[in-house]
Amino acid sequence: MEKYGYIRVSSKDQNPERQYEALIRYGIDRENIFVDYLSGKDFNRPQYKRMLKKAKEGDVLVVKSIDRLGRNYEEIIEQWRLICRKKKIDIEVLDFPLLNTNQTRDGLTGVFISDITLQIMAYLAQTEREMIRQRQAEGIAIAKAKGIRFGAVKKEVPVSFLENYQLWKSGKISSREAAKRSGMSHTTFYRRCKEYENICENCTK
Repeated sequence: MEKYGYIRVSSKDQNPERQYEALIRYGIDRENIFVDYLSGKDFNRPQYKRMLKKAKEGDVLVVKSIDRLGRNYEEIIEQWRLICRKKKIDIEVLDFPLLNTNQTRDGLTGVFISDITLQIMAYLAQTEREMIRQRQAEGIAIAKAKGIRFGAVKKEVPVSFLENYQLWKSGKISSREAAKRSGMSHTTFYRRCKEYENICENCTK
């Protein structure tokens, strides 16, 4: 069994060293770590493809966080099935062990538990995106009706936000670390948390 690490940073200006250190501390040889300097919008990445071609059944793919694998949950789920079910390679997510596929919990396989967790995260992310778009559209319509001029619409919340929010709420990381991992300022992260909590509260009413 071989363990392979995968690192993704959005551009060559970003430093992958923090991910390198985490993977090496986890016991992965540097020659088994693959790095792409590309956006996470899709999986058309040379080093990712090279890693999958090299990995065999029974091997393990390790990433520091789920957003390093990708930022589009629909494509993450598709790749997840390709890796785990077709190629029979396990996945470990260092910052979110609930997604690890190579553990057995209370008689249920890790793949089953991680699939459910990933589906829930995808559903929440998609629902939040739709609610944000709806609120934006309603706000823009009201503003236009009132003749109000406004600037650019705020960016969508990255898919890594939910994962980092849960890590912060469970006390595993600080809010500032969660904001940094989400690519937000601390103020923006806190504001998004309040918005998310309001959405969840309204959904349960």
